[in-house]
Amino acid sequence: MGTAKHVEAELTAFVHDPERLHAELSRRAEAETCTYADTYYDDAHKGLAGRGLKLRVRRISTGEVLLTFKERAVDTHGSKPEHETTVGSAEVLHTVFTALGLRESAALTKHCTNYRFSHDGHALFATVAEIDELPGHTFLELECVTGEDDVPEALRAIRQVLGDLGLHDLSTVSYLKQISGSAGRSR
Repeated sequence: MGTAKHVEAELTAFVHDPERLHAELSRRAEAETCTYADTYYDDAHKGLAGRGLKLRVRRISTGEVLLTFKERAVDTHGSKPEHETTVGSAEVLHTVFTALGLRESAALTKHCTNYRFSHDGHALFATVAEIDELPGHTFLELECVTGEDDVPEALRAIRQVLGDLGLHDLSTVSYLKQISGSAGRSR
């Protein structure tokens, strides 16, 4: 039998009062700020995206570089198995990817304030994000890394925290699709 997959269960909400949200989250955890410069790679025919896959290189203002591969979603909420590792150089990855026929398919810059806390036995990671390519909008990403069988329970805990924070306006499409012109809200 194979190894159980670790899945990132995540919901994203539109934030209408960032100051109030930061105050609420600061009661739960210490804030950590950083900026992410994300570059996504795909082939010329968008074959990865067409199969529901994502390949990302993230440069963090702290100097860290992360390589992330996200598999297809395991549920209708977009929870995906995620594989991530620290790497030494975004430039080396760019050279390797382009030599293999991949190209930069999208890029975005996220200014983040991160909070780590637990709720109902789940380790949660909350990111308040402002994205240069989506000016005037603030988002809360609330995630929990869990086993594939535990995704529904993790999402229940995430929804409970979102409700406790008064956030009910969920984003239903990725930042990349929003940047390309799609609006995604659920009511």
